[in-house]
Amino acid sequence: QVQLVESGGGLAQPGGSLRLSCAASGSIFAINTMGWYRQAPGKQRELVAVINTVGSTRYSDSVRGRFTISRENAKNTVYLQMDSLKPEDTAVYYCYYGSGSKGSWGQGTQVTVSS
Repeated sequence: QVQLVESGGGLAQPGGSLRLSCAASGSIFAINTMGWYRQAPGKQRELVAVINTVGSTRYSDSVRGRFTISRENAKNTVYLQMDSLKPEDTAVYYCYYGSGSKGSWGQGTQVTVSS
């Protein structure tokens, strides 16, 4: 079992920045992928960005160039730096951990972008 604890959500103005963090604990495999998905009201959950243990990343087209994902393997922690935020970034952001066929989700943290 892997537990994920997220932090860093909140309210930001358009053009502003927020930083999300997610710490994993429990049965962590040496090779894994961590990252972020989001779900806006009335929409399906979608990929934001993921990063594996060797640092390979993947971003959705909607955030590429504005968001940066990083991780500290020694702390089993993943970060999402969100810059140039837009109102359409408003959603609940979920941390994800996956290794092989196993995956875990965090409880989610609300990000609201509004003036």
